[in-house]
Amino acid sequence: MPHIVFNKFNKQLVTPLKKEEVSFDFIAKSYNFTEKIRKTEYKICVEKENKKFLLTLKDKEGEHLLKADKVTRVTPVQLVKDALNDYANEVEANIVFSNTQNINQKIKPTQEYLKGIDYFINDFKTDKEIQIEVGFGSGRHLIHQAKQNPEVQFIGLEIHTPSIEQVLKQVQIQELDNILVVNYDARLFMEFIGSNKVGKIFVHFPVPWDKKPHRRVYSNAFINEALRVLKLEGTLELRTDSRKYFDYCTELLTNLNTGRITIDINKDLPVSSKYEDRWKKQGKNIYDVTLICNQEDDDINLNFDFSFPEDIEYDEIIKTLSTKAVVKDDYFIHIEDLFIIEEKSNSGLIQITFGSFDRPLSKYILIEDKQAKYFQDLPLPTSANVKAHNELIEMLK
Repeated sequence: MPHIVFNKFNKQLVTPLKKEEVSFDFIAKSYNFTEKIRKTEYKICVEKENKKFLLTLKDKEGEHLLKADKVTRVTPVQLVKDALNDYANEVEANIVFSNTQNINQKIKPTQEYLKGIDYFINDFKTDKEIQIEVGFGSGRHLIHQAKQNPEVQFIGLEIHTPSIEQVLKQVQIQELDNILVVNYDARLFMEFIGSNKVGKIFVHFPVPWDKKPHRRVYSNAFINEALRVLKLEGTLELRTDSRKYFDYCTELLTNLNTGRITIDINKDLPVSSKYEDRWKKQGKNIYDVTLICNQEDDDINLNFDFSFPEDIEYDEIIKTLSTKAVVKDDYFIHIEDLFIIEEKSNSGLIQITFGSFDRPLSKYILIEDKQAKYFQDLPLPTSANVKAHNELIEMLK
């Protein structure tokens, strides 16, 4: 993760501060709302290239550590590196370590085909068949499919930033216009694609997560969403070298009420990853399980109001908010942290984790001048998130 370590700074950053390429909107200071005494931490709001995100500043072993905030991740990673450098320059930091320079970056990957989740909720429209690849890694399979099928709209899902940038570079070099890349959890993404729109879903060599099975891509919920978005005769295609994962997925698929499956072992594909090549040389088996959809589903409704009531007294709320999780049958809410914007009265950040138990969502609620809203973007309108939001409204009254 990009970060900067410095032992002192010679200027204080006063917000709001707007320059040609960057804006610093506010600085929020951690509020010790538990009995545990901890070191002070700051969240610095940055706007750069029309994207808002947070930087984290805290003391570490007598020095200052400046890094990206994990909850408000953005791509490309160079955007975060530039923001870290902007802050360090503005406070005239005496830097002792930095990994925020890209000396040998010859090609800046295009951002035209990198989309946020809100794009698929509000703006995504196509008359083409859609095909989705979950966790495309190096992108070898995704690029090959896009080149062979120019009439298909491909969507590649990946949470590993270097892999995203690698594929975006290849999209630019090979002049492909039928790939959209999304930095998002595939387990959530399916809920925002229209019903009966997708021809194929590829899940090639997912992480098996044998010790943490709740993190696996495949689950009953994921399979049901896949069946909803797939067209008649559309396919959900798993390819794995893990016999445990193969057995786990096969058991899920053979307990469905509808659909049919095919199974292959060591099937040759026109393109393979370098890892697959290595495993085959080692004599490992490669397993394929394909689910063929034989149903049609109704469309989904993504309209929901995620607004908060007005006149929220943040200075009073922080005195009573509890860190104890609110746990219901099908959702939960956990207040993780509180931050105060000292330059403004009744203003700050609430860091929360909420939603469903197997797919929790981490967000900030920004409260400024008695007005509350989700920072960066709205939660996805899943049933668990909707219920959690309604509970949050009651908590903030």
